[in-house]
Amino acid sequence: MQALARLTNLLSAICKVGVGLSFATLIAVVLIQVVGRTVGSSPVWTEELTRFALLYLAAFGVGLSFRSGDLVNVDVICENLPAPLPWLLRLISAFLTGILALVLIPHAWKFTSIGKMQTSPALGLRMDVVHFTVTLLLAMLFVFATLRVINMLSGRSDGLPLKAREES
Repeated sequence: MQALARLTNLLSAICKVGVGLSFATLIAVVLIQVVGRTVGSSPVWTEELTRFALLYLAAFGVGLSFRSGDLVNVDVICENLPAPLPWLLRLISAFLTGILALVLIPHAWKFTSIGKMQTSPALGLRMDVVHFTVTLLLAMLFVFATLRVINMLSGRSDGLPLKAREES
């Protein structure tokens, strides 16, 4: 199980770097866009790159959000149920999230593959690079949901996201 903790930490670190780079790109490009508008007109590629950076930000951030509890979650009723039920509902929720992501990954990959035949209008970037964000998002969601299920079943976690554990 030590290897599982290392894997989780490694994936979290990779995702944090991805989120950081995406966010830095987003900030830089929007800054170029704003400055460009004040002195005349902003470069046409800034709008496109902003959208692409935002997609990568979401793709890298979804797993971290799932892990920390920042992903949308309605647990008002669940957490007020008697003792074993909240744990069971968290387990079922993580399991179903992982299954749904796994089922969607092949379809996302097909969508990504279609992008090889297209390029973005302003940057001329192959769209499979952009469409890959959907596959990446689902893969990260699957991995972090699966890690939660494994940790819950092995007794290493109660299934509460990091944020909820820090509050209790």
